[in-house]
Amino acid sequence: MIDFYFDFSSPFGYLASQKIEALAAKHGRTVKWRPMLLGAAFKATGGVPLTQIPLKGEYSKRDFYRSARFHALEYRHPEPFPVSTVAACRAFYSLNEAEAVRFAKAAFKAYFADNLNIGEPDNVLKVAGSLGLTPNIGDQAVKDRTKAEVDAALARGVFGSPYVIVEGEPFWGLDRFDQLDRWLKAPF
Repeated sequence: MIDFYFDFSSPFGYLASQKIEALAAKHGRTVKWRPMLLGAAFKATGGVPLTQIPLKGEYSKRDFYRSARFHALEYRHPEPFPVSTVAACRAFYSLNEAEAVRFAKAAFKAYFADNLNIGEPDNVLKVAGSLGLTPNIGDQAVKDRTKAEVDAALARGVFGSPYVIVEGEPFWGLDRFDQLDRWLKAPF
């Protein structure tokens, strides 16, 4: 199994979400989708969103587009950016696994292709509703599970998006997918 950690507001998480299942299938693996909150990781690491770092910010925007073109994926830098993804994360964790993955793909597309602000809970519910899903993002059990999942991600060392763990070996970033591909074939 491949543990695939991501934040719904991560451009590279979005791009990776379009590649992870094909990569896993190539090696006879399954993917466990695990949304987390970069805000919690930033708090733990002292980090900030890449676009807010002097000099790196403008470069990163250019890199998002270039990376999308390189992987032949649709990308539109959303406004506002970044956004809180607590509601999207809660929606994911309130659904069964198959529904949650469908929702994740739709939420990524809504934000990074259609420019729908998924930081707004009503828009998260709109995305889910378009799939015939009705997540309960206000349920205390869902809130507790989301917090537990984010805490568990941090405890495993997850600090960015995308972040993949295979049999204890971590890979951070879409640019590590070539290494991940080779590792899945024969660990080095």
